[in-house]
Amino acid sequence: MNTTQRSGVLNFMHYRYFKLSSMLMVAAIVTYVLAPVGDEPYGGTWLGYVLGIVSALIVLLLLWYGIARRRTPRVRYQRPHPKNGGHKQAGSVQPDFSLRRWEDRGRHLAKDAWSHGGTLQGWLSSHIYLGASLIVLATLHTGFQFGWDVHTLSYVLMLLVIASGFYGMYAYLNYPRLITLNMGEETLDDLLHKIAELDELARIHALGLPDEVNALVLKARQETRLGGSLLRQLSGKQRNCPTISAARQILQLGSKYIKNEQPELMRDLYAVLLRKERLVLRARHEIKLNARLQFWRYLHVPLAVALLAALLAHVVAILFYW
Repeated sequence: MNTTQRSGVLNFMHYRYFKLSSMLMVAAIVTYVLAPVGDEPYGGTWLGYVLGIVSALIVLLLLWYGIARRRTPRVRYQRPHPKNGGHKQAGSVQPDFSLRRWEDRGRHLAKDAWSHGGTLQGWLSSHIYLGASLIVLATLHTGFQFGWDVHTLSYVLMLLVIASGFYGMYAYLNYPRLITLNMGEETLDDLLHKIAELDELARIHALGLPDEVNALVLKARQETRLGGSLLRQLSGKQRNCPTISAARQILQLGSKYIKNEQPELMRDLYAVLLRKERLVLRARHEIKLNARLQFWRYLHVPLAVALLAALLAHVVAILFYW
């Protein structure tokens, strides 16, 4: 975990928002235990209303952070076109992205995610700690009474939003560093260009070898995929990857073709495919980390919108039908 990132967000202003949220939770627990609210505490008591109002205000504050954060300009990832400097070649490996991705990599991603400046950094710190405090405040607001209704739905959606937020915090504190370790100073385009060059080199080495070998090389070139469906991006794998399969089969076929210069050609071809395999795995790992880094938003944001709708229904039901 990056110490600088942690200091900038979790330790913001000497744990200002951690202390604030802790005081809120302690005050709520003490009041819940000691205050006279009747034999059966629930959301309809005076304490329930106070905790409900405080929780609702915190939810609105957290939603406002999402609006403020999206005012920061972003640069979107654009797949290079061959006419504009891309390296696409006929039959070579190309990425197949189904998710919209940002042009976030390594230290640039970490800087973009955590260093908006003091104001948004403070917003993020409060977002984390106040959001966590809702677990206590909203639970006490319910009086531990749940049912199949819009009130419990609001509570469940809140917990899901908080859980997805915790995952997002973990992702942004860890994945940028892993991306940098995996890619170094290279980009995904650099890897694609190198893979395309190795495909061409493998084709040349295979020219003097039997058709069986050429078929494996051609399949590895045409059917190896990077990215693809959401699950494939998140897993970073391709089932029965043609490149990995070709390298393994070439190794097994090495003892079969021993005529003339074929053993040397087979060794050279195998070395090329191993180099390609390493690059393909690195590229998939980079795609996986970026997909996992961004995927939580596809849960967090819709769940937050659903929470707002359920919260409004909860409030309307309390004010007009309770």
